Amino acid sequence: MIGHRNLINDDNRKWWTLGAMCFALFMFMLDNTVVNVALPSIQRDLGASVGGLEWTVNGYALSFAVLLATGGRLGDIFGRRRVFLVGVVVFAISSATAGLAPSTTALVVSRVVQGVGAALMMPGTLSIITDAFPAHERGKAMGTWAGVSALALALGPVIGGFLSEFVSWRAIFYLNIPVAVGAVLATLFAVRESRDTSVGREVDYAGVAVLTAGLTALVLALVEGNNWGWGSPKVLALVAIAAVALPAFIAIENRVRAPMLRIELLANRNFLGAVTVGLILTFAVMGVYFFLAIYMQNVLQYSALEAGLRFLPLTLMVVALAPVSGWLSDRVGPRWLMAGGLAVLAVAQLIFSRMQVDSSYLALLPGFILMGIGVATTMSPMTSAAMNAISVQKAGIASGVLSMFRMVGGSLGIAITGALFQSQAGHGDFAGIAPEAFVDGLSLAMTVNALVLIIGVVVAITAIRGKGHAESVAASEASLSPGGSAVVAEEAAAAGGR
Repeated sequence: MIGHRNLINDDNRKWWTLGAMCFALFMFMLDNTVVNVALPSIQRDLGASVGGLEWTVNGYALSFAVLLATGGRLGDIFGRRRVFLVGVVVFAISSATAGLAPSTTALVVSRVVQGVGAALMMPGTLSIITDAFPAHERGKAMGTWAGVSALALALGPVIGGFLSEFVSWRAIFYLNIPVAVGAVLATLFAVRESRDTSVGREVDYAGVAVLTAGLTALVLALVEGNNWGWGSPKVLALVAIAAVALPAFIAIENRVRAPMLRIELLANRNFLGAVTVGLILTFAVMGVYFFLAIYMQNVLQYSALEAGLRFLPLTLMVVALAPVSGWLSDRVGPRWLMAGGLAVLAVAQLIFSRMQVDSSYLALLPGFILMGIGVATTMSPMTSAAMNAISVQKAGIASGVLSMFRMVGGSLGIAITGALFQSQAGHGDFAGIAPEAFVDGLSLAMTVNALVLIIGVVVAITAIRGKGHAESVAASEASLSPGGSAVVAEEAAAAGGR
């Protein structure tokens, strides 16, 4: 009877854990997009320059992307719950300072620190969920996680537009504080501490420093390439730094006693295939979000709030279907769901590539609906495929690497989509581009996105194994972690018993 009670309590705990992680996830994913529509209000209030406004957005994205792998590894070493809670506190404090910012500089610094807090939290959400759920239930949990993530990204422009118009741009930052308090309380109540017991508490400082330098240079080059010019000395210098630092990181990891990243992780076919699909997915999706929002405002003459609301069909499809695709992934495997989702996304991009200056919203609606179906069908299986490809012991660094690939994919997508757009539409401020030229540039960018997504279909089919992959992958991971053998055996048994 006591054992039965404990089993029920443990079962309830994992769902409380999922709720706590999704609560925090919504908060920091919202901040990826909530600020964009508030930029005109920030400019008027603080007298910000265009560069200052760009860094209000880019400062957060840069520190977030660069530190994700480090945040995941710190969770493995010092405890995932502990590092997650530190991230929540850092995020809440920096949100308060952003809301109180008296100048553009203070706001940008606060946004950079917000990105640091988010980088400590994001890998924790996935690794804590991975630890709480057995392998055969992770798809369902990851589906809920993916739905919340998409909901936050899509509601960002709506919430930001509403608060900027009817309250104040500062309210978009103050909103994070009560959410952070709720996330801390829920985490303390529901989440058990976990860490990688196969390693000590030694930090690979050399690896962290070199990876941070390399990723900072790479992401900064991607973020600023279109503004500075791809052939400018600054961009070329950043690319050179990345080209030296990232291979140097791999060399360091092969030599140090306690590496930050076991290179064998990237030799795992399922894991490498899943994170590559994650990069391709965000490459295509973030470019669509960015340019369609501008298209609806500058060409179709919608307000920021009206444009944000018109993304809701996409969001509703993701929220409704992501848990379903996660459930299906648990039963039929992730490969064909991922391939099908990417193919649907490619069709959506081709629909967007045919937009005209006078297109109605009804002409865009099928693309939004298909895009929502494609994201939902790809995101959950991709995430569960990546996290099931490794042992629970390595969940922190694995989730950090997956998140890092996704963030770099988003930056790469906006940069390359922007370069393609400008090659057709011309350079200059978006407001100064003729509607016909804008549509021509958008058509080229969306067509290229569709081709990239077809490459993703091939990657999903060839790299991701079918339903039975968990047993063989778990067995191979046992060699990576002497302390993880028991956990791996348990995971393999659970997968084999389905």
